[in-house]
Amino acid sequence: MWAIAQVTHSNKITSSTASTIAADSSLPFVQLMATALLLAFGVFCAIAGVISFNRAKTTVHPLKPETASALVTSGIYRFSRNPMYLGMALALCAWACYLGSIWSVVGIAGFLLYMYRFQIRPEERALEAIFGQEFIGYKKRVRPWI
Repeated sequence: MWAIAQVTHSNKITSSTASTIAADSSLPFVQLMATALLLAFGVFCAIAGVISFNRAKTTVHPLKPETASALVTSGIYRFSRNPMYLGMALALCAWACYLGSIWSVVGIAGFLLYMYRFQIRPEERALEAIFGQEFIGYKKRVRPWI
């Protein structure tokens, strides 16, 4: 994302390209505040996910979903099936906002596509094999991200 922002420096977000965000020259402050809020919300989501897993005494290890001992559907998992990945995506959104390059969102899209294909889908197959209809019902009730 940083490299994309450097290469496409002419596409930086400015007060003219982001007039809906800030109509005046206070964009750097608005940009900084948006960065801080996105990062804070991302960290909150990720930590809340880890805490929920720890309370349920189940694994947080993303490469071994088959070792899950409990299906966590409470806490932040009432709103998102993947709050830890959502937190990472929001941190990337904060980074893109900080960089100020419209093109840096390519990194966010790449992360989302990669995570869905190589992490979330395999995890959900493993959880469906372990928890069956309980997990299928949970998937119907709760969105993958927000």
